[in-house]
Amino acid sequence: MIIGTPDDVTRAVLAEAARTPDARTREILGAGIAHLHAFVRDARLTENEFRHLCNVIARLGQATTASHNEVMLAAGSLGVSSLVCLLNNDAGANGTTANLMGPFWRAGAPPMADGDSIVRSPTPGDPVFVTAWVRDTAGRAVAGAEVDVWHASPEGYYENQDPRQADMNLRGRFVTDDDGRIAFRTVKPAGYPVPVDGPVGDLLRAQGRHNMRPAHLHFMIHKPGYKTQFSQVYSGDDPNLDSDAQFGVTRALIAHYHRHDDPRATPADGVHGPWYSLQRTFVIEPGDASLPKPPITGKSDSGQPPALTVLQRQP
Repeated sequence: MIIGTPDDVTRAVLAEAARTPDARTREILGAGIAHLHAFVRDARLTENEFRHLCNVIARLGQATTASHNEVMLAAGSLGVSSLVCLLNNDAGANGTTANLMGPFWRAGAPPMADGDSIVRSPTPGDPVFVTAWVRDTAGRAVAGAEVDVWHASPEGYYENQDPRQADMNLRGRFVTDDDGRIAFRTVKPAGYPVPVDGPVGDLLRAQGRHNMRPAHLHFMIHKPGYKTQFSQVYSGDDPNLDSDAQFGVTRALIAHYHRHDDPRATPADGVHGPWYSLQRTFVIEPGDASLPKPPITGKSDSGQPPALTVLQRQP
């Protein structure tokens, strides 16, 4: 088509996309092109603004490394990750236990025995003993499911960001028993600021938003015959539950850490002060058990962890 008007451009691009042989790819391309062209029209995008957006997209890729995924961070900061999750998982009456994968999952965490600690190097923080159950949609125990767990340190760093932490610190893989149960020990996580030294930081500053995530534990549940589920369990006392920088908090995933002041009552030795317990049940559904490509593949070799910059939310 020889282009004569702005509408001709959209019609020509959609006509070419309609020739795509694969039906699903054709559907996605058609919807994407239509919405992208509509965005340009609705926003009345100027040439300078268009060039700026292209530069932002390029910087997202340039800022993504083996130990940091700026693209996934941006998707979460715009609510896209959360939206995709909720549209693709059955919320049911009580809400789905599925949640964001996030940009910090690493494949290959060490296999662990029931009750083991995932703390692999000195990590200050109150001890937490976690017990979790995996159930199917009929409420039956799911035995033999692999459960990958990981979280940030109380200082606010995942081990891949922090050369001071041992490789795979605060990460581990467990297998559910006949009751669908796993148990492990860790330290109580804290909320943390997402990195803001790249395009995501520019985005948050432009909106006057803070960059805090509420304290949470990550879980990934995998078993053939069931849809692989990523989940995050959020601490009910965190002040940023209703303003999560990644829009991930749902009511179904807010949990309460029970504080215990008698160290003699702990499930393990070596506790000399207050400790916490946390219990959680996850519901998985039949589906595709494939695993996604990990957003990161290794640790930072910078020698020092990145500075933790906290943005203040503007009124």
